Amino acid sequence: MTLGLSLSAFTTLHVIISLVAIAAGLAVFYGMVRGQRMARWTEAFLLATVLTSVTGFMFPDIKVGPPFIFGVISLIVLVGAIAGLYLYRLAGAWRLIYVIGALVALYLNVVVLIVQSFQKLPLLQPLAPTQSEPPFLAVQLVVMAAFIWFGYLAGRRFYPAGRTPVVTGRPAVPL
Repeated sequence: MTLGLSLSAFTTLHVIISLVAIAAGLAVFYGMVRGQRMARWTEAFLLATVLTSVTGFMFPDIKVGPPFIFGVISLIVLVGAIAGLYLYRLAGAWRLIYVIGALVALYLNVVVLIVQSFQKLPLLQPLAPTQSEPPFLAVQLVVMAAFIWFGYLAGRRFYPAGRTPVVTGRPAVPL
């Protein structure tokens, strides 16, 4: 039992929190790419993503491996993202630290979703039973490319209210 829940119930809770984190994270990045700060979605994303990592460490028989390492990396980048957003108010380099940290945390959650989907969903299991087959690798590559592209756009377009990038003394042209 974890948190007074059976392992099955705790796993369900962890999965629900993870899916909320991913959905809220996608909404946040949609806003970033459009140059908008979505405060409520951001709060939900950051809280659910922290909870996802923390609850991941509560499973019995946890050992150092990819899930453990992803959880540690996620918490580290979330500290930077949360500090950049709430402590430093996206000033200077903290804007980019926030964008990159949030993007990496979301990406790690999506990677775990892909891995779990190929392991657990009967439709996907036969396509990549060892997760080294081309369909699995192709999905990972497409997702990584999408995150890099949308991360680039978010980094270029997302600025706090009232601040615009300045290039050679005049406002930059939005993409």
